[in-house]
Amino acid sequence: MSTILIIGACGQIGTELTQKLRNLYGKDNVIASDVREGNAAFVSSGPFEVVDALNRNQIESIIDKYGVTEVYLMAALLSATAEKNPAFAWDLNMNSLFHVLNLAKEGKIKKIFWPSSIAVFGPTTPKEDTPQYTVMEPSTVYGISKQAGERWCEYYNKVHGVDVRSIRYPGLISWSAMPGGGTTDYAVAIYHEALSKGKYTSFLSEDTRLPMMYMDDAVRATIAIMQAPTENIKIRSSYNLSAMDFTPKEIAEAIKAHIPDFTIDYVPDFRQKIADSWPKNIDDSHARNDWNWKHKYDLNDMTTDMLKNLQSVVE
Repeated sequence: MSTILIIGACGQIGTELTQKLRNLYGKDNVIASDVREGNAAFVSSGPFEVVDALNRNQIESIIDKYGVTEVYLMAALLSATAEKNPAFAWDLNMNSLFHVLNLAKEGKIKKIFWPSSIAVFGPTTPKEDTPQYTVMEPSTVYGISKQAGERWCEYYNKVHGVDVRSIRYPGLISWSAMPGGGTTDYAVAIYHEALSKGKYTSFLSEDTRLPMMYMDDAVRATIAIMQAPTENIKIRSSYNLSAMDFTPKEIAEAIKAHIPDFTIDYVPDFRQKIADSWPKNIDDSHARNDWNWKHKYDLNDMTTDMLKNLQSVVE
C-alpha cells in the first residue's frame, strides 16, 4: 500500500486531489500538508501537517514519521503572482523540487509527481496543436521555473533513476476552490460572478483562446499517470495534457445558455501579455498513447456542472 504526502494540499488542485486520493487509498494513507492550515473541515478530514516546501528537514521528518512512499509536490507560485515576486517564485518553484528529487535520489521516496504547465511554452512556440517536442522559450517567471524543473526531472530520472512523473497542466477550472493567482483564473471567476452579479469583467480579450481543463479531469489525469506502470512512462520531462480550448466570449455564450441575462465586458490587463505567449490548443497524443489518457468534460458539460455545484454553494 502506498503512503502519500501531498505538499501544497490547500491549493486549488491540492484540495481536490487530496480528497480523491483519500477515497482511493484511505484517509490515513494520504498525508496533506501546507505552509499553513486550510479550512477546519479540510484539516480534520485526515492527517495534516504544517510543512514549508522550502524546508528539506521538515519534509524529510514527515516522510520518516509516516513512512511516505510517494510525494505529490503541488506547492508553487503561479503565473500572475510569480510576476510580482520573481525571486521568491524561483526559490519556491525550484528549491522545493530539488528537496524532493534529492530525497528520492537518496532512497527516501519511491515515486514523485511534479506538475508542469503550458507556461513552459512561449511566443515562438507553435500556437495550434502545440506538439510535445517543440520550441520552448517561456517569457514568464513561472514558465522559466517550470521549464527548468522539467529539465531537472528528466536529469534525475536519467542519471539517478528517480521515478518522477509530470504533466503540463492547461488552465484549470474548479467550483470547490477559489483561483490561486493564475492567468487562466478568469474562467473560474466568471462562473462565480455570473451567479452572484449576473455580469463579469474579463481581464483577457474576448478572442483569447487558451487550452483549458475541468478540475475533475485534471485530478484523474494526475492519479492516472502515477498509477501507470513504470514502463509506460516514456517522457520524464512532462507530458502535454489537453481537454478543450475556448475564448472568454465562448465561455460567456455557454453561461448564457443557463443564465440568459448574463453580460460580459473586456478590460485586458497585464495578464493579457502572458496569455498571448501561450498556445491556443495542445497536442497530447503522447499521454493518450502512453498511459491511455482520456478527458471527460467539454465546455458545455463543464458549464452545466460548474453552475449546478456553485448554485448549491451560493444557496
